[in-house]
Amino acid sequence: MELHDVWFVLIAVLWTGYFFLEGFDFGVGVLTRLLARDRAEKRVLINTIGPVWDGNEVWLLTAGGATFAAFPEWYATLFSGFYLPLLVILICLIVRGVAFEYRAKRPEENWQRNWETAIFWTSLLPAFLWGVAFGNIVRGVKIDAEFEYVGGVWDLLNPYALLGGLVTLTLFTFHGTVFTALKTVGDIRERARKLALRVGLVTAALALVFLLWTQADKGDGASLIALVVAVASLVAALVANQAGREGWSFTLSGVTIVAAVAMLFLTLFPNVMPSTLDAEWSLTVTNASSSPYTLKIMTWLAVIATPLVLVYQGWTYWVFRKRIGTQHIADPVH
Repeated sequence: MELHDVWFVLIAVLWTGYFFLEGFDFGVGVLTRLLARDRAEKRVLINTIGPVWDGNEVWLLTAGGATFAAFPEWYATLFSGFYLPLLVILICLIVRGVAFEYRAKRPEENWQRNWETAIFWTSLLPAFLWGVAFGNIVRGVKIDAEFEYVGGVWDLLNPYALLGGLVTLTLFTFHGTVFTALKTVGDIRERARKLALRVGLVTAALALVFLLWTQADKGDGASLIALVVAVASLVAALVANQAGREGWSFTLSGVTIVAAVAMLFLTLFPNVMPSTLDAEWSLTVTNASSSPYTLKIMTWLAVIATPLVLVYQGWTYWVFRKRIGTQHIADPVH
């Protein structure tokens, strides 16, 4: 296996980790409108992800940086062609971070309600737009002989990509719902489990159509195995949720995300961005990669830094592992 193949796999792993971790905190952000009944319950939901949401975004920064360094042609074409949706995602992530930090800085109800509304929308929009972006990456876009994107914004809003957006939105919301059931106590925990069933059924229907469409269009034997794992783990997550096994339900919903993202990258390889104009103009792991020397240096840096990041983030989750409820929410002090 060549180094550019290794880095394709590593970038796939980084995106998988990002969607697994950021997926549930996007889902919790959506639940601040769908599940929470009052301000105390919204504070419970926000507190479940408060210690970890910013660490989850490190995976996005690393994935973007790795793409820039390992596959500069891919990075250039992707970020220029998808400029508007990626800009919307970036703005959402900035506003979302500010909302988490500033929501409780003042006691006025309007102040807190406005920031909570910002958390909802800046969680929902990225959850949807990431699915649209990856749907277009897998499906292919208009790339010319110079490896430049020559389509428009409306070309990205095709049925396949929009379905992909709905899948990521519902899947992340389901992931966040079972995470909420795992991390809370009392009435909010029970309602989260009931909501997880409804959201999970919608997710299963949408995901099955999207993954079968992907398999029929670009799939092979390996992607078919990933499809079966994704569907089976999602069904098992629903069964575990109904049985009150929140830990298993969350783990299995995570397996669903891992398998689904793996399937997308399996159908993509060896391309990184297929061209719908001419297959010869597609960006591949070969023509889009950096020099072997650059990839070699990056590999050594990754070997040294990755275990440290994983240990630190794992320790963070361990420290904040306990459940919380409204009884743990203290009166605000200003």
